[in-house]
Amino acid sequence: MTGLDQGVERLLTPHTRDDRTDVKAFLERARRVEDSGVLRAQQRADGRVGLWIRTGFDILATRSVFGTVSPTDVVCDISAMSAAVVEDGDGPIPLGFAMPGAWQGALPPADGFTHLDDVPARELIELSRKGVGVARNESGALGPASSLLDQTVLEVSGTHSDEVAKISMRAVFALTAMGFVRDSGGHEITEDSPIDKIAAGEPIRVRVSSAWVRVDARFGSVYQRRSILNLAVM
Repeated sequence: MTGLDQGVERLLTPHTRDDRTDVKAFLERARRVEDSGVLRAQQRADGRVGLWIRTGFDILATRSVFGTVSPTDVVCDISAMSAAVVEDGDGPIPLGFAMPGAWQGALPPADGFTHLDDVPARELIELSRKGVGVARNESGALGPASSLLDQTVLEVSGTHSDEVAKISMRAVFALTAMGFVRDSGGHEITEDSPIDKIAAGEPIRVRVSSAWVRVDARFGSVYQRRSILNLAVM
């Protein structure tokens, strides 16, 4: 990993007020689902900063904002960063101390993904709600059973290829927990949100590479390994 020099000041500078708001929203949700409490910010070639976390479901979750980050690849503490964000402020957001050992391994590649097909967002929300119902009835002291989380709940085939993406309940839970699916008014979907508040044509885009299944919603993406769901081995 590059950009983790202890002597370099670590700053994230959103371009606009909306970008700052997006950063704050991402951090608030990340604090709910990220087990280790760390976030990785990486400068992209398109002028955006990718924000990455490992969710408690062993799935990577990410969204991007327009801005710059220095160093160009940095791991920081989510809670410290969240405390430093003033939504109506301006200027750089301090990222706190470097945590070079807190994130092992590379991120998924920026390209090399094949688009298989789109799935209605309503379908993903319904799957998530069914999974939550099962989890409530079958969970033990340590939370939902691995058999439920690892279950393939959706298979997406390519319209122009023989590829098939198997999407686990882990990925569905991560996508919804991070608030990446919203209703037609831009509001976060809750347990009680009517399904018909989500636009009928709102898509969830499914892509694959040799190693990853990528699930893109309008407000962020999740990445699931195609072979084994073990993100500690990269």
